[in-house]
Amino acid sequence: MRLTKDVIQKLLDINEGFAKTKHFADRNFKETNHYLIKGGKLLIRSTGKTSWADSRFDNNTIADIDQTRRFLRKVIDELKTEGIK
Repeated sequence: MRLTKDVIQKLLDINEGFAKTKHFADRNFKETNHYLIKGGKLLIRSTGKTSWADSRFDNNTIADIDQTRRFLRKVIDELKTEGIK
């Protein structure tokens, strides 16, 4: 399936409420990304910390088209895709 802007929008619309959490850990860095499809957009919440004492973070963003396309490619097998060509 080719992920054009129209196809991406259709996927986002029919998968309203889809959520996925991914964890990443390295030697001095931990991050958890929470993905949520809501209102026809992909929302990303990143939480984590680094080795510095005051380096905790909690960021909320709306994914741009390229971030959304990469995310959808990774989870396409878990999404509803009927009726989309």
